[in-house]
Amino acid sequence: MIVAPDRFRFALRGAAAAFFAAALSSCSAPDAASAGDDKTDAAKPGKGGGDPKLQTTLAEPAPEGALALNVETLAEGLVNPWSIAFLPDGTLLVSERAGRIRIIRDGALSEAPVAGVPDVVAWNQGGLFDILPHPDFETNNILYLAYAHGTEEANATRIARAEFDGAALNNLTPIYDAAPQKDTGHHFGGRLAWGGDGKLYATIGEGSKYKERAQDMTSSFGSVIRLNEDGSIPDDNPTFGDGERPELYSKGHRNPQGLAYDAARGVLWEHEHGPRGGDEINIIEAGKNYGWPLASYGVDYSGARITPFTEYGGTQQPFKYWTPSIAPSGLAVYRGSLFPGDWDGDLLVGAMAGAALHRVDMNGMTIVGEERYLTGERIRDVRVGPDGAVYATTEDRGGEPVGKVLKITPAQ
Repeated sequence: MIVAPDRFRFALRGAAAAFFAAALSSCSAPDAASAGDDKTDAAKPGKGGGDPKLQTTLAEPAPEGALALNVETLAEGLVNPWSIAFLPDGTLLVSERAGRIRIIRDGALSEAPVAGVPDVVAWNQGGLFDILPHPDFETNNILYLAYAHGTEEANATRIARAEFDGAALNNLTPIYDAAPQKDTGHHFGGRLAWGGDGKLYATIGEGSKYKERAQDMTSSFGSVIRLNEDGSIPDDNPTFGDGERPELYSKGHRNPQGLAYDAARGVLWEHEHGPRGGDEINIIEAGKNYGWPLASYGVDYSGARITPFTEYGGTQQPFKYWTPSIAPSGLAVYRGSLFPGDWDGDLLVGAMAGAALHRVDMNGMTIVGEERYLTGERIRDVRVGPDGAVYATTEDRGGEPVGKVLKITPAQ
């Protein structure tokens, strides 16, 4: 196994809440407690820094996009369409958070949903999340699903795989459950992606009220995990300290709802919701800690400060952050020839609060601009199709059946 540097090995011996309080005990923030049983240099007080004014410094919205677009509605009347998956024969699968998978075949939405979908906890933010075809789907017909499993009192993000026969899921097999279970209906994560190493990566949220668990390496809360295709643990996963969960690849996340592997750059991109401000794009690396809730560029929804730090020793800074929040969901890297050449390699981010489709303009690994398209649309997912078009889902926050699947191309 890869051993993470000492400064990332939060070897927690006591409660995660005690760890979080100890980390903040050098400041005058309310509710900060005395230092607990810290075992690593990174966990000691006095390692925080940055500028807390940035937590409430509001940036101007990105400008409206300059490129004229054609927007075609492929399907409508959907309930919280959460994810899009492309199959080799041209079929599109769309997950609805309530627990359905819909089929768009030959340009039309099939009336009957896919049979054999597992029961989900469709409560608050819980439900059916991502759909991901196996890299060899054309020969094995295997799909992967992420969803909320259990009850309102005891639930977790689950990953399962099944065989799809064109109309139904068969031989559904759970391969992973986040641990421990929680009693909240918030912050499940639920995005899936294949890395360039052939491993399955997934995002796990920190359950909202259990934010300190993002720094508890005995918990999968607030993590990106890495699995073999059958759900077993790769031998070369990083380590984080005593009692760690072996599936962990990175920690210190809040509610990650964007995950995309960029083969041209060899980068695994992730984005996550901040609290009020502090949404982030991150470059995910093995064994790294991304700081939540020790450091943040946002504050609590009440306006109270969660942490006085925007930086914290031993943790990673975001590649980009948004304050105020845009509530990002869905992430894609544009690769293709259908859009202008300067779109190649750009990041596409759905936004649900700053409702729009954001294009983060990239020059190599440098952000050189940002613009918004589809302003006013609450974008839940965004993908680049095999045809080079951009596909997005829109939804109603309250779950009204008005969600759409859109196909987006440059205007001719």
